[in-house]
Amino acid sequence: MTEEFSSVSYLPIVLTSDQGETTQITTGETDVTSSSSHGAAFYFECFVLVIGVIGTAANGLILYALVASKQHKKHELIVNQNLLDLYSCLFLIITYGLKLFNMHLSGSLGYWLCMFLFSENLLWCGVYGSFINLTIIAIERYLKVIHAVWSKRHLRKWMTYAAMSFAWIGSFVHQMAVAFEASAVINGACFGFVIWKKPETGVAYGIFYFVSVYVLVLLIFIFCYGKILVAIRRQTRIMASHSTSAGPSIAPTHLSQQIQTNVIKTMNDQSQHRETN
Repeated sequence: MTEEFSSVSYLPIVLTSDQGETTQITTGETDVTSSSSHGAAFYFECFVLVIGVIGTAANGLILYALVASKQHKKHELIVNQNLLDLYSCLFLIITYGLKLFNMHLSGSLGYWLCMFLFSENLLWCGVYGSFINLTIIAIERYLKVIHAVWSKRHLRKWMTYAAMSFAWIGSFVHQMAVAFEASAVINGACFGFVIWKKPETGVAYGIFYFVSVYVLVLLIFIFCYGKILVAIRRQTRIMASHSTSAGPSIAPTHLSQQIQTNVIKTMNDQSQHRETN
């Protein structure tokens, strides 16, 4: 799919010209650009394929370890994260493997291949779901450590499964709606997420995507894990003051281990409580 890399140079013409002009202008531009970028595109796609293979093997190994150690029932969100990453890596291999064939898309088959694979739609469903699931994990860790009593009373297993389902369903609904709205086959090449009926719509979606995927997720991470770090440091100071007043009975070198034990114990107690419910 070398033609994709020339989309930037003539995308404004596609949006502003009528149908006849688009066909004539894009054809000539594609011929010039594809001949110069074919080698770079091929090596890039091969490199992405290697990353996909490594990611698939790594996530598959982690999932096997979780199931073999029987920890998958205690860490559902972690398992869901690995499943989303495994799904993304598999479709990374499929998508870029097909792109290596430089297929000319036409007819109904070409349209559906563009909508689902060549536009990287199914691939980004997994990536977007991974962002959502990572955010849910950060919130869960925050509640278990900072609001341990509240989480023991109110958090239930069905809430975890609902959050896991939302990560999958929400990502698919979002990506599918955008892909079918902003993707098209032009002269046998697939242009995914760049063909907008109105330029203002594309700009608005770009801002929304940047804020929701990067800014909002980063702020949630900073807040949740920042609060956890502050709580751990506060506990460190409290334990250090107790050890000083009580004498050298508690070695300072053991303070960090005790703090980690307390945090892990809080999370394990919560997992056991949810299993009994």
